[in-house]
Amino acid sequence: MSSTDGHRVGILGASGYAGAELMRLCAQHPSFEIAFASAESQAGVAVGSLYPSLAADYPTMEFGHWEEVPEGLDIVFVALSHGVSQEVIPHLVAKHIIDLGADFRLDDPALYPTWYGWEHPAPELLADFVLGVPELFRDELRGAAAIAVPGCYVTTATLALAPLLVAGLIEPTGIVVNGVSGVSGAGRGATAGTSFSAVNETFAPYGLLTHRHTPEMEMILTRVAGEKAELLFTPHLAPMTRGILATCYARPSGDHDTEALLETMSSRYAGEPFVSVLTGIPTTKATLGSNAIHMTARRDQRTGWVIAIAALDNLVKGASGQAIQCANLAIGIDEASGLARAGVYP
Repeated sequence: MSSTDGHRVGILGASGYAGAELMRLCAQHPSFEIAFASAESQAGVAVGSLYPSLAADYPTMEFGHWEEVPEGLDIVFVALSHGVSQEVIPHLVAKHIIDLGADFRLDDPALYPTWYGWEHPAPELLADFVLGVPELFRDELRGAAAIAVPGCYVTTATLALAPLLVAGLIEPTGIVVNGVSGVSGAGRGATAGTSFSAVNETFAPYGLLTHRHTPEMEMILTRVAGEKAELLFTPHLAPMTRGILATCYARPSGDHDTEALLETMSSRYAGEPFVSVLTGIPTTKATLGSNAIHMTARRDQRTGWVIAIAALDNLVKGASGQAIQCANLAIGIDEASGLARAGVYP
């Protein structure tokens, strides 16, 4: 936990999967030092006791209560459940607040009752948050004091579709996104639907027509396209621990072939440290443990459809890694600091 630049970090919700991943990534970061980690359900428990994988890096640290967060922190990562961040964040004092939850992602407070079932208690703060997708909103993230990291499905699908929309190669409406996620996307809390017996040897859709990442995708794609985007999103749960794969279908706006699609993607993401445009097929395994996103595209001349496919690790580029990438930009250091480009294989 050495810190060459003295960036002191706090993590709220550190006992969840995203919080634990933040602790793992911060431990290998050249200039981040975790000064505080909270976990209401695990307060007083040693970090290494709950997560033996973190014992070597945090041999004496115990989880605390969020109310005990010290002042003077450079960065506070908030990895709390939906609906909790909005109650906590107004009370935090830090140079940079990075929220991994959904409470400050949507720019229209009227969307929260529809998609989350509650009125937003702090709608005046929504405009203060920059959306945390560096590849799309990098300039806004530099020096940002408040950042909302988008959902894992959102990052996967929007990064695959954005270049094609911006270039006018696909229509912004009538888009279909089929997403597949590993079980860690459901969080650490055990439920009957995410137990080993329930998810092993099966594959199932969920959140039909109502998944909360839908308005996030539409908001981002509308912003980058400059016109209203609309899509149908269906997530699926796969019997794997990590990973997200999004297969996106869109109608073309002209007679563009596969080569043009791939060239558009490659040109848009040229020089991006974590984006790989492939001529082959993206797989979740290839991104495991990294902050990478792999993508490709095809034009089916027979049916006319365009397919854009992307894969990433839902706990890294889909959550904690992207949060650190955003924090790096916010404090003015190399955005790739502390983050791996290569996945763990096999």
